[in-house]
Amino acid sequence: MEIKTQIFSINSIEQIKVNEIIQTLKRIQQRVISHERAHKAVGGKYAGTVHYSYTKGPDGKKMYITAGEVSLDLSEEASPKETAKKMEIIQAAALAPSDPSPQDIRVAQIAAIKKMRAEIENSVEEERNKKGLIINRSI
Repeated sequence: MEIKTQIFSINSIEQIKVNEIIQTLKRIQQRVISHERAHKAVGGKYAGTVHYSYTKGPDGKKMYITAGEVSLDLSEEASPKETAKKMEIIQAAALAPSDPSPQDIRVAQIAAIKKMRAEIENSVEEERNKKGLIINRSI
């Protein structure tokens, strides 16, 4: 009888460990989905398709989302004014999740720099236009 109790206890402990792992994977999955949805929702047309990475659960059958990514379009627009508006959206999209990753922060910084450059370029263009100067955009 003692041997049966020990076997039952070992199996119970193993099942408890498996259940804990599954619960952890479910929490990670929910957090990743929420994180990537935030990028996508704020980024709108400037956000690409969401791509997820999966990890097999302890039963070897079910797959859980454990990582994800959404690309954000950091390309410049036709005019500095349009670029500044776009970069504001990109910056907000990069920082949209409640827990931005280091990569999210880098993208937000790049967008902020591009936005500043575009705003400066726009100001210079407006000032030149006020003075009646022709601007060469190829420079």
